[in-house]
Formats: sequence, C-alpha cells, structure tokens
Amino acid sequence: MAVEIEEAGSERTAAAGVRFEQILIEPAYRKVAGAIGERIVNRSLREGERLPPEAELARQFGVNRSTIREALRELESRGLVKRRPGSKLMAVSRPQHNAVAEGVSRALVMHDVTFLEVWSALTILEPPIAEAAARARSPDDLARVVDASEHFAALNADTGRAVQYAAEFFRCVGRATHNQVLGLAQEPLLQLLVPSLRVMIDKVPQARLRIAAAQKRIVQALEARDPEGARTWMTKHIRDFRKGYEIAGIDLELRITAE
Repeated sequence: MAVEIEEAGSERTAAAGVRFEQILIEPAYRKVAGAIGERIVNRSLREGERLPPEAELARQFGVNRSTIREALRELESRGLVKRRPGSKLMAVSRPQHNAVAEGVSRALVMHDVTFLEVWSALTILEPPIAEAAARARSPDDLARVVDASEHFAALNADTGRAVQYAAEFFRCVGRATHNQVLGLAQEPLLQLLVPSLRVMIDKVPQARLRIAAAQKRIVQALEARDPEGARTWMTKHIRDFRKGYEIAGIDLELRITAE
C-alpha cells in the first residue's frame, strides 16, 4: 500500500512540472492579411492586379468590412498593395527597395549595431560588388556612376548633399551589377553610413579629396572593365573611412542611433 501511495505522489510531481504555452488567438484582420499576402507572394495575384471591392472581400472571407479595411492597411504598410490615383480599389504592388531597406535599418538600430559593425559589413560587401559591376556594367550604368562622382566633387559647400551623393555612388555601383539582391543588401548599410559620414567630412578637411580620388579610381576600373582594379580600389575606399572616423574622433564602438 505504501508503494502505491509513493507512485501516485511521483505521478503528481511529474504532472506538476509539465508546462504549456498559451495559445495565441490571431486577430481576424491578420488572418485576412495573411491569406491575401500569401497569394501575392506566391504570384497567384500579380503586380498591378486589382483586388475585389471591400464588400466582396468581406463576403468571401465571412468578416466585417472593418476587418477587411484593417487587413488592407496592414498589407499597404508592407508595400504589398496600394490604391491607384482615381481608383477606389486596392491593387497589388511590389515593396520598393528603399522601403524594405528602411525597415532593415530600423531593425539594426534597435539591435544596437555599432559603427564598427556597419563599417566591417561594408568592407565585406562593397569590394565584391565593385568587382561584379566591372564585369556587368552597361554604358548607362557607367554614366550614372560618373554622374554621382561628379556631383560629389562639385558640392564643396553643401555637406548634406555631398554625403547623399557619396552614398549614391555606392548605389550606382551596386545597380551596375544587375543583381537586385546585392543592391538590397547594401542599402540598409548605406542608410546607416550617411549620418556618420556627414560628421566625418565636416571634421576631416582632407576627407572630400580622398573620397573623390578613390571614386575616380573606381570609375576608371569600371570603365576599363577591370574587376581586380575595381575590387582593390573599393577596398581601399572603405578602409579609408575608418581612418577618417579615427581622425574625426568618432568612436566606432558606439551604437548607431536613429536620426
């Protein structure tokens, strides 16, 4: 009898140690947004295709129109649908690179990334991009890279715009690869680079000349379709940023904050 009591007590102890997570009840508008979003992502609904009116969507999903409106607002915030001018209907759209990159940039800031981490990522990413651009660039691509470089060199008194063209130079080189993944990968980093670059250029007098000189060398390599030269000069260009930060007194271990 004592054995039976002991076994029952052990079972109760074991049962008491079992824990389950609460089941999360997803709001109806999230389920609707998920269903429509899945159709968009798997290309059942194509870019530009109009969605049915809210009343028809409400009928099909068996929910209120207010639920449909909330679902469409969520999809619109994600760049998956938009309302065309003069139309009451939502149409399928593709998220723009800038919008996607802004979301990634905000996430990186919230994860306490440092200037050093962004700089290190650029040293890994940008040289191969320059190398690929030297192989794949078209005459129009080269013209856009040259234009960004010339605008940067000409803006001696306007640091804000000069820095934007310094970032645009990287973007144009990225576009010259004709690889959308590479362009999307570099954009969040460039958005985080701009604020520190603005401070560095203002504090380091020789920074403008060194950036312009590096850009010129990269342009020459792209023009000559010289992948090795493009990679080498892009590597030097990115490494030079660190020297500029150190001269400007920017602590690379500091966390990046939103502007």
